[in-house]
Amino acid sequence: MQISIKMQNLGAVKDVLAKLGGPEARVAYAKAVNDTAFQVRRAMQAEMRKVFDRPTPYILKSSFVQQATPDKLSARIAPENRRDSPGVDPQKILQAQEFGGPRRDKRSEVALRRAGILPPGWQIAIPATPFPGSDDGRGNLRGAFMVQLISYFQASPEQGYSANMKDKRKRAIHRGTAKTAGRRYFVSYGRLRGQHLAPGIWAAMGTHGVDVRPVAMFVRAGSYTPRLSMDRIASQVDVQAYMDRRLRFRIREAAGI
Repeated sequence: MQISIKMQNLGAVKDVLAKLGGPEARVAYAKAVNDTAFQVRRAMQAEMRKVFDRPTPYILKSSFVQQATPDKLSARIAPENRRDSPGVDPQKILQAQEFGGPRRDKRSEVALRRAGILPPGWQIAIPATPFPGSDDGRGNLRGAFMVQLISYFQASPEQGYSANMKDKRKRAIHRGTAKTAGRRYFVSYGRLRGQHLAPGIWAAMGTHGVDVRPVAMFVRAGSYTPRLSMDRIASQVDVQAYMDRRLRFRIREAAGI
C-alpha cells in the first residue's frame, strides 16, 4: 500500500499553514504521511493476529514502512524479506493470504525433496500431538529442530544449514541425554510404498525402539483461501481522515502552536 499527501480538510489550520516556509511545511507533510503509514502498519499487524492462527513474529514484523521525506511525500507499506530473516519471502506468503493460491515450499521442504525424502507434490505438517521439543508453540516445527532433521538425513546442501550430521552425532542422538530420550528417525511413505505408518518422518524410542511417534507428517501440498484484505484494513483505518488529523497536528507543531 502506498500513501501520498492529499491536501484536504485543512481549513482549521489554513492561516497557520500560510505562515510556514516551504521547507517547514514539507517536513510537516512528511511527518503526517509517516504517521499515517505506521498507523496502517499497526492495523495490518492487528488484522494478521485476528485472521491467522498464532502468526509468527517473522510474519508480523515483515511489514516494512518505506518512509516519506520532505522531497518525496509518499510512504510505502509492504512486506519485506530481510537478509537476516531466513525463510519464504513474506510478500509471497501474504499475497497468497490476500488472493488465495498454493502454499509455497519452505526451504526445509525444498532440501528434503532434493534429497529424495519428501515426495513431489507433498509438504510438511506438524502432527496433532507434536513430538517433544519440536514445536514452536504456534503450530510450526521449530527451525532448529527442522535443521537437525535435515542434517540427520544428510539432506543439507543448501546454504544456511549446518553440515550433514556425522555418525558420532547420530550415535549421541540415539543414546539420548539426561533430559532427552534416545531416538532414531526414519521415514515412512505409507500406502505409497506399502508401509503401515502414515507418510512422514517418525521417531523410534524406548527399549528396542518399540515407542514409535510421528515427528513431521507428509501431506499433499495445500492452498490458501483469501483471508487478508488490504482494502478492509484501509477502510478500518479511514486513511484520509487519519491523514487529515495528523496534517493539522504536524502543521501546528511546526508553527510552535
